[in-house]
Amino acid sequence: MNRVSIIRGFTKFGSSNSIASLLPSTFNTHKNGKKLLCQRTGFRTSFIEGYQFLVVQIRGIADDKQTETKYDKLPNPSDLAHFRSSSSPPVKKDDKEKDNPPIGMYAMPHPIWSEDQLHNVEITHKVPEGIIDKLAYKTVQILRSAFDLFSGFKHGETNEKKWINRICFLETVAGVPGMVAAMMRHMRSLRRMQRDQGWIHTLLEEAENERMHLLTALQLKQPSLLFRLCVIGSQGFFVTWFGISYILSPKYCHRFVGYLEEEAVKTYTNCLKDIEQGNMQHWKTQPAPDVAIRYWKLQPDATMKDVILAIRADEAHHRVVNHCLASLRKDDFNPYKPGH
Repeated sequence: MNRVSIIRGFTKFGSSNSIASLLPSTFNTHKNGKKLLCQRTGFRTSFIEGYQFLVVQIRGIADDKQTETKYDKLPNPSDLAHFRSSSSPPVKKDDKEKDNPPIGMYAMPHPIWSEDQLHNVEITHKVPEGIIDKLAYKTVQILRSAFDLFSGFKHGETNEKKWINRICFLETVAGVPGMVAAMMRHMRSLRRMQRDQGWIHTLLEEAENERMHLLTALQLKQPSLLFRLCVIGSQGFFVTWFGISYILSPKYCHRFVGYLEEEAVKTYTNCLKDIEQGNMQHWKTQPAPDVAIRYWKLQPDATMKDVILAIRADEAHHRVVNHCLASLRKDDFNPYKPGH
């Protein structure tokens, strides 16, 4: 019986040393040359089965070598695009803001007031009816008294600094109810897998409208660090309290906002009085910020007095809407269409 080595037929797949380590120790043939017997650890196999086993093992070695050369080497970080240092100078904040769209370009639909509507806003009051209405009204009165006391607004004469601080702080609070209520209605609609009857869009419009009041006031003066910290603290409390209250009684929350907007109309009416005959007469001629002209579609030569008139009209509109929503059931249809 002759000993035959079949390593030579497969050297193209890998080195002979690698293949030899996978082969049985001894290969023998019968005299008729038709069959190989592989004797290792006592088992026998046919020539075809041994051939197939050998090919599979060799291909595995080849794949391992190819995988190693392709993936095992770490790339040089400097060759990767996101690790390369840019040769261009860093973009300054002012240059970046110049490329951004101006404030108010992506505003939701909202009312645009005529001259008659702007000048015919009146101070009104809805008489509380029932325990919920009285509780909501009393809450607003307590909060306003506390704010006037701690802000020192009524101590001494009013001036531009006091008015801007008051407007900025009140608008950071006024922008909360609409957003929280809209989120609550949204989640309720998802849980019940039913439509919302059109409340969500009105509440979101209100929240954005109040935020635009804030952004307009911020064009005149940037608040201090202490002011910002006070806003963060009050917002954390108010969001939590209003969210829990809305879960317990949406009617109370909308009535609360209705009475809060009544106070806002009083506030901006007093501001207009200061503009006409007080310490704020320079707002008669001071140009309105660009954001206000775009948002309320004011005349190009609009002044800060026109801005306060538009804000007061918004607050009067929120007053009516929230008193209306407080009088509806949760599943009643919202009578206010988008932008109305």
